[in-house]
Amino acid sequence: MKISEWFRRIPWTVVICSLILIVAGLIGIARGDELSRRDDHFSRQLVWTLLATAVMIVATWVPYRRLKVLSYPLFGGSLVLLVIVYFIPDRNGAHRWIPLGPLNLQPSELAKLGYISALAHYLMYRRNYRRLTGLLPPFLLTMIPVGLILREPDLGTSLLFLPVLFAMLFAAGARPRHLTLIVLLGVATSPLLWMGMSAEQKSRVVTLFVQRDGGATPQGNGYHLHQSKRVLALGGTWGSKLTAISLEDRLAYHLPAAQTDFVFCLIGERWGLFGCVMILCVYTVLFARGLWIAGATREPFGRLLAVGIVALLASQMTINTGMTVGLMPITGMTLPLISYGGSSLVATCLALGLLMNIGMRPGYEITPEPFRFTDDT
Repeated sequence: MKISEWFRRIPWTVVICSLILIVAGLIGIARGDELSRRDDHFSRQLVWTLLATAVMIVATWVPYRRLKVLSYPLFGGSLVLLVIVYFIPDRNGAHRWIPLGPLNLQPSELAKLGYISALAHYLMYRRNYRRLTGLLPPFLLTMIPVGLILREPDLGTSLLFLPVLFAMLFAAGARPRHLTLIVLLGVATSPLLWMGMSAEQKSRVVTLFVQRDGGATPQGNGYHLHQSKRVLALGGTWGSKLTAISLEDRLAYHLPAAQTDFVFCLIGERWGLFGCVMILCVYTVLFARGLWIAGATREPFGRLLAVGIVALLASQMTINTGMTVGLMPITGMTLPLISYGGSSLVATCLALGLLMNIGMRPGYEITPEPFRFTDDT
């Protein structure tokens, strides 16, 4: 593809929204460094941003259909990496990273993309998932990475696979009544999930239901949620940047994992409710454009891949922002494109690069047309 044609075809809405979110993340990370007075996450994130941008550009260049034949090997390789982390010494009680010299690889980030590509490949021309029994293979495929990631332990990332599965099954043509039945069965078997969770994970869920505003500052996981809402409240409507509000009490600004899990709070403190709403609006435009790309793509692998990417990023954004205001359990989950972290940023830019790649090549292959069923099929 010539460069002029590349510029003409690229979905610039995705590019612009991504850049806005990345810049917002850098601003929030810089604010976190300013409040801590000792960190320098901003400079390191800036380096990761340059690398992630290059990855995004490369991901748009090679036709995404070539990924189809590699989808199963990539998924299998990501599962191997998820097993390898258990043989690496833990960090803060968790097995999530593989050290590679000065860098740390988080296999769960690669596993999400590998899973989406493998599931898209599996679903693209099958019809057995139109029957209730046909839903079993996709769910078994999902439970493998979910189980491995849950035991790291990483509750937040493991929860992302389920909405992605449902979105892709629905896009492929699974019957809504079958999906509803599976949801009910999942709720009925949730005690088994509870029994498999660690004490730390259970504590985070319990904190969600016993939270209260005012009074003494709680300890443990309750402290994270208390400080999250407190820092958000400090921004008010317009934020400290515009109103020049500043408290002398430095403990009021203390927030563990501020630049990673709770970077949305830093944006709220700096730019207030207005800034938070603007960020959510940019995400909405980004996801709407992604769904438009999926709808315009006639090739089945590309459409399912696009739906999976949008479902993944939308679920991740919802869970992260929900936990900062006490609507979701506290999880170690980053905010796409905004949170500090190299593995997360590179993986997200790779996913968005693939989404743009699909939007640039919406043509249809010479095969049976997918996603069209009658009531008896």
